[in-house]
Amino acid sequence: MTVTFDSLRIDWLGYATVRLEGETGTVVYIDPGRYGVLDGLEPKDGDLILVSHDDHYDPDGIRRVAHDDAIVVIHEAVDADEIDRVDEQPEALPYEVERVREDESFVLGPLDLFTTPAYNEPNGPYTRNDGSPYHPEGEGCGFGVTIDGICAFWPGDSDILPIHERLDVDLLLPPIGGSYTMDRHDVAELAEAIRPDLVLPIHYDTFEALETDADAFVLDVARRGIPVVLDE
Repeated sequence: MTVTFDSLRIDWLGYATVRLEGETGTVVYIDPGRYGVLDGLEPKDGDLILVSHDDHYDPDGIRRVAHDDAIVVIHEAVDADEIDRVDEQPEALPYEVERVREDESFVLGPLDLFTTPAYNEPNGPYTRNDGSPYHPEGEGCGFGVTIDGICAFWPGDSDILPIHERLDVDLLLPPIGGSYTMDRHDVAELAEAIRPDLVLPIHYDTFEALETDADAFVLDVARRGIPVVLDE
């Protein structure tokens, strides 16, 4: 189902993959691929591809969605040598590839972008049994992208961090699956703190560890007076 928000068209394709299309035709993909979410799809219409961290780096997924002149923006720590399921470095992809840190603001053509830190706190709620984080600090980022005046924000695989509550965003695309990231309860509180114009959750129900009650999340956020929608 395509969700329309003002001039922006949003499609959650599964897992962390989101397609954003502006009124002028600009198309952005966030973290395309993995777990079969792009099986049978090969649109090759993406102008800009954003990759937040190594778990979401999928060269095949990028090829499926990117057109020949696409730009791939990827966190600086992503290294194919450290990922057992791929053997192709981002710089080997047939596109313009830009590396980013977790604290940048920049412009690409008509798009304004920014990045934020994305990580789990050691000994926090989303860690292994020994307290080590699934996503250590410095290994990934969140992305904000403004298309046709609408700022959409994907926090990446992360806990709720202090910087999140200072953001001014129109569309919040949060992970709510828990286990490895913020869960639906965390996100409801974050939504109340920053009050975006719309919340559209992603990164849940892909596999057992990410299963959650999306309907309960909708009720929780709606009770706080914040518009929320599911794209399932």
